[in-house]
Amino acid sequence: MERTAINLGGVELGSSVMNASGPRSAERGELYELSAVHTGPVVFKSCNMAGLEEPENLRNRGIEHFAAIARELRSRGKIVVASVVGTSDGELAGVARTLDEAGVNIIELNLADDYVQRALAPFASIERLGSLLEAVRGATRAVLAVKMPPAGLSLEPRALAHRMKSAGVGILVCANDLPKDLDIDIRSATVTGEPRALSQVHRFYREAAGALDIVAVGGVNRGRDAYVAHLTGAKAVQVGSAIIKEGAGALGRIDRELDTLLAENGKRSVSEIIGTVGFSG
Repeated sequence: MERTAINLGGVELGSSVMNASGPRSAERGELYELSAVHTGPVVFKSCNMAGLEEPENLRNRGIEHFAAIARELRSRGKIVVASVVGTSDGELAGVARTLDEAGVNIIELNLADDYVQRALAPFASIERLGSLLEAVRGATRAVLAVKMPPAGLSLEPRALAHRMKSAGVGILVCANDLPKDLDIDIRSATVTGEPRALSQVHRFYREAAGALDIVAVGGVNRGRDAYVAHLTGAKAVQVGSAIIKEGAGALGRIDRELDTLLAENGKRSVSEIIGTVGFSG
C-alpha cells in the first residue's frame, strides 16, 4: 500500500509494518510464508555463527542456514533484515559479514538480549559500544541497525545516539513501551499532559534529532497501535505477538488498518505523521 511505504535507513520498504525477529522467523517455510503474504521486509530470527540450542529464545541453525535463505529471497527481490547475536566482537562481525555477502539489506545487531549483554557488555561504556560497532561496521556494507535493551541502560540517550551515528549505525530498534493508560487523540496527534518522553521510541527519536531512524517493537497488534507508534517517532514497526496468535496474515491486516487510518485522517503517506505527537495541558 503506497500510504504505508517508507524509506528506512536508505532502504525503500513497501510497508512500514514488518515481523519482529523471533516469532515464526527461523525456518525456510516460515520465512517464505512471511515473504508471500506481505509487501514489507522479512526479518530473520537472530543467528550466530554455529547455531544455538540454548537459550530457547535464540535457538537457531546458524549462519549458513540463514545466508542461504537470504540469497534465495534477495534473488526474488525481497527486502531482508537479518538479526545477529554472538559472544565476541569477532563473531558478531563474522556473522554480519556473511549475511552482508548474502545480500541482506539491513543487519540488526541484537544487543538487547541477555545472552549478548552477559558476554559482551556492549553498554558498559560509550567507548566499549563504539569499539564493538566499529568492528561490525568495518566488516559490512549493509545498513546497520541496533536493537536496544528495553530497560537498564545507564548511558545517556543523547550520547548513545551520537555514538551510534558516528559508528555508522542508521537505525535503532527501540521498545514501544507506551503507558497502558495513554490518553491520545490520533486525529489531532495530541497527548494529554505536559511534554515528556512517552516511550523508549519517543525518547530516542527526540535525542537522535533525525540522525537515526527508529523502529518500534512491542505492543503493535492493530493498525491503531502502529499509527500511535509512528506519531511518537517510529519510522517502522515490528510485530511479534499478533503473528504468534494469527500467523503471518497479521502483518497484512495491521498494514491495511494503518492504511485506513491514514486515509481517514487525510494523510497521503505514513511519513506525514512520524514524530508529530504534541501535548495539551
